[in-house]
Amino acid sequence: MRTRTAVLLTTGLIWLLGAGALALVVQPLAGTVASTPPAVDPARLEQHVRHLSQTLYPRSADQPGHLNAAAHYIAAEFRAAGASVEMQPVLVQGQTYHNVIARFGPRQGALLVIGAHYDSHGANTAAVATADSHTPGADDNASGVAGLIELAQLLGRQAPARPIELVAYTLEEPPHFRTEHMGSAWHARALKASGRAVQLMLSLEMIGYFSDAPGSQSYPVPAMKRLYPERGNFIALVGRFGDFGATRRAKAIMAGATDLPVESLNAPPVVQGIDFSDHRNYWHQGYPALMVTDTAFMRNPNYHKAGDTADTLDYVRAAKVVQSVFALTSQL
Repeated sequence: MRTRTAVLLTTGLIWLLGAGALALVVQPLAGTVASTPPAVDPARLEQHVRHLSQTLYPRSADQPGHLNAAAHYIAAEFRAAGASVEMQPVLVQGQTYHNVIARFGPRQGALLVIGAHYDSHGANTAAVATADSHTPGADDNASGVAGLIELAQLLGRQAPARPIELVAYTLEEPPHFRTEHMGSAWHARALKASGRAVQLMLSLEMIGYFSDAPGSQSYPVPAMKRLYPERGNFIALVGRFGDFGATRRAKAIMAGATDLPVESLNAPPVVQGIDFSDHRNYWHQGYPALMVTDTAFMRNPNYHKAGDTADTLDYVRAAKVVQSVFALTSQL
């Protein structure tokens, strides 16, 4: 196994782990692309998270009324930002759900798609929804949706030169996770069927939980602890091998936008967590896609639990994530 010194002498590291030759690639020398994106108000992010995780609780597939209310809340926020908004029907087992699509910029050209799922985890067998059976879903994924809404505000004030779709997805969580019923699968299939080119898709999957405590960050492969921080104080970019160049470019732009540390990883889907969100459905359609994440259960002890509440999130650092994603909209 290579030493850390050898890592720093290369533009990327391939670790061969075990007999299966499982490869992981990082970009230790990606550099930065400096920019000064407009400020994002942490209080507004918190307002959205509280509305989704408290007022509209629970937001799981077995609660279509609450999901519908969440969709309309997001659509109203998108329209207030100046977006052209479409409610894309998602028909599953006789029930109609909706993706909420906000469009900015010109109609022609390769798309930049930025999405986040607005449903939360719930036990569909529970007779009555409680915090133990249906998580409030503040980090997972009201945080990503709040970031999407505030990103719409920035795009409404500074019209992008490229076409951008912000998409709030339904049905990312079980029982529809990893199935053709996921809202993101519907959106990705529709883009493919239309022949639309996609420059890149970004999935905002949990962007609100951070910790400065030693040992607060874990990893799917133990050897990764030699390369990555032990504290959960960074945002991560995750992609497959084929999206190495996109990951490297996105990391450089995000790292230069704020002082929030940015880590990155390219690996095959067999590594735990690599494809654990909506970006996986764009891979299936041949589109480049990355996940922007606080690393979920590898950092947040409240993942899919009653403790995933609005009070546990760091909205100042979440605001910096939104700023860094906004930088991508003009510099990719």
